[in-house]
Amino acid sequence: MKALVLAGGTGSRLRPFTHTGAKQLLPVANRPVLFYALDSLVAAGIREVGVVVGSHGREIRELAGDGAEFGLRITYLQQSRPLGLAHAVRIARDFLGDDDFLLYLGDNYLPQGVTDFVRLAAADAAAARLLLTPVADPSAFGVAEVDAEGNVLRLEEKPDTPRSALALIGVYAFSPAVHEAVRAIAPSARGELEITHAVQWMVDQGLCVRAETTTRPWRDTGSAEDMLEVNRHVLDGLEGRIEGKVDAHSTLIGRVRVAEGAVVRGSRVVGPVVIGAGAVVSNSSVGPYTSIGEDCRVEDSAVEYSVLLRGAQVEGASRIEASLIGRGAVVGPAPRLPQAHRLVIGDHSKVYLTP
Repeated sequence: MKALVLAGGTGSRLRPFTHTGAKQLLPVANRPVLFYALDSLVAAGIREVGVVVGSHGREIRELAGDGAEFGLRITYLQQSRPLGLAHAVRIARDFLGDDDFLLYLGDNYLPQGVTDFVRLAAADAAAARLLLTPVADPSAFGVAEVDAEGNVLRLEEKPDTPRSALALIGVYAFSPAVHEAVRAIAPSARGELEITHAVQWMVDQGLCVRAETTTRPWRDTGSAEDMLEVNRHVLDGLEGRIEGKVDAHSTLIGRVRVAEGAVVRGSRVVGPVVIGAGAVVSNSSVGPYTSIGEDCRVEDSAVEYSVLLRGAQVEGASRIEASLIGRGAVVGPAPRLPQAHRLVIGDHSKVYLTP
């Protein structure tokens, strides 16, 4: 089985970060979220992967390379603009050939991986197989209506009145039958070729479309809040390791990873925390679930439950939490303004001003 990983898209919910980089390359525990998807494909026994890229394709190529680092063979497929998941399948036709394949959204994080799903798809043939999960607000997702035997009856994209609470979570297994389906459908109202429409076409044609439901953790890392939550989940599995320099005036508690070339001095770090190569943490407090990227500087500050991207600087910040700070961004103290008090005071009043 091959895999088709989608790493294009505009990432509108993560602007301004995605103005200058691909959302799939935003770091989770100092590692691009896309890399976790590639790891899960290797664990499932997949070796040949097509990666669909958009305007940030060059950056993705530079970081992921030919896939050898992961044990994969990567072919890059350029999508001129984000025209939908089914459009991505269309442009990958030559790469996919007549092989079964897994379609995987590259900004999804599934800590359990896709091994079980891939094994089931290989053992129980179907024209398409979908991975679903129950959600609180199905109107924000593609939604599947499924019978008691796991057969898909109907799909809807972000319906106003959902027929079920089972949402598509961006993992699909397809037979070559999907190629006829993506050619048969027309663009949706938003101008995209929707994969839900292609799968519905397969259902309408009487093809076997199956669904598997999981209640295990899953995140679409499409927002800052989701990025922080995925970072928390990954750091929960972190193993502490000190390769950089930590001075005698610093205290490290719990699982803390200090990369080679990083420096911690006069600071208190409570894990799980990862500090990237070249980063300097000085006279600061770093709390749990924080990832400090390469070449960052944190001085005279307190940071907790946050992600700092490469080269970010935080200085003189009394407390930062639940924050995502971009590459090369600077957070510092505001200049002190002269204090003045303007008063309108009644007769015989008493006013006490602090100096």
